[in-house]
Amino acid sequence: MFLEIRTYRLKPGTRDEFVRVMREEAVPLLAEFGLRVVDCGPSLVDEDGHEEAYLIRSFATLEERDAQEEAFYSSREWHEGPREGIVSRIETYHTIVLDPAVLTWPCD
Repeated sequence: MFLEIRTYRLKPGTRDEFVRVMREEAVPLLAEFGLRVVDCGPSLVDEDGHEEAYLIRSFATLEERDAQEEAFYSSREWHEGPREGIVSRIETYHTIVLDPAVLTWPCD
């Protein structure tokens, strides 16, 4: 299994609505496309005063991730659904993907 962690730096004053749209509209749609959301929500701290949020998803393989993301992000349902409510509030985002099976603790 692979984990994808996506963080979002949001435009000022948009976090509450971003999280609402994510939880109520985007996550159910992601599930319809077979994407597994582990968690999403607001960050508990604002880095340098910026509003931030996160999305954590899991995938069986990297190939599955690529195929599912392509199908989802190119779909009519995404473009005519929650896309604008999500994208319009994002200033920047960053994605990392990791394999929990190879994590070492403490970090070497």
